Amino acid sequence: MKALRWLRENSVIIIGILVIFYMLAPIAVIAIFSFNDPTGRFNFEWVGFTTQYWQNPFAISELTDALLVSIRLAFFTSIFATMLGTLIAIALVRYQFFGRRAANLLIVIPLATPEVVIGASLLSMFLVYGAKLGFGTLLIAHIMFSISFVVIVVRSRLIGFDRRLEEASADLGASPVTTFRKVTLPLIAPGVASAAMLSFALSIDDFVISNFNSGAEVTFPLYIFGANQRGIPVEVNVIATMLFAVTVAAMLAVIFQQRRAEKMAEKRADDDGTKAISIPV
Repeated sequence: MKALRWLRENSVIIIGILVIFYMLAPIAVIAIFSFNDPTGRFNFEWVGFTTQYWQNPFAISELTDALLVSIRLAFFTSIFATMLGTLIAIALVRYQFFGRRAANLLIVIPLATPEVVIGASLLSMFLVYGAKLGFGTLLIAHIMFSISFVVIVVRSRLIGFDRRLEEASADLGASPVTTFRKVTLPLIAPGVASAAMLSFALSIDDFVISNFNSGAEVTFPLYIFGANQRGIPVEVNVIATMLFAVTVAAMLAVIFQQRRAEKMAEKRADDDGTKAISIPV
């Protein structure tokens, strides 16, 4: 009875731990097999421990070129998608205009649409307009499906935004541009940074849409898909582990910055309250 009671009381925690383990287990396998020393072309069975592939992870030039293409593509995607998505989120939250409800619906549609449909539709559009498939078409495609994620993340940050801070800035004589640069943008910066990281991760990880619109360009996921038919080299595991480690470090940095900003805001609120109480009547 005590065991059943303990399971009922801690069922949520147990399920959460199992789900986290389920999600992280494949990543752990990739990291472990980055130290494997396979005898053949396929890195599917553990043979022996070695660090030779970590000593020179960029030995395969084709793999390195594909990785650089993916990083460059994700970098520009995160910049343009974050800029456009942030402006769209501000417009949807702050302003009333004709077609606002339809715009909110259109933002969600790419999230619910299968990537095969998006990739095929974009390919058809590029072929109709005679666009040459390559890095340019990849960039347009990645920006298109990343904007929706940016809008949702930034919009959630703007919904809880205190508009009185902007009004106070305007009352003190600041222009709209100055208010946005010194008040609005710093306060929504954690949401914008999270949206940029999310769009970067989505872009560097995408395969389906890139497969339709890449042309002669080969991204990191496309290289892995092609190499899977003849044997994935261990260097792929090494680079994948590196990317995961960098992503985790960036996420921890953003979380630390958010908590630091929240603590500073609470401290300022407490100081203002103390000053207000200490004012003589």
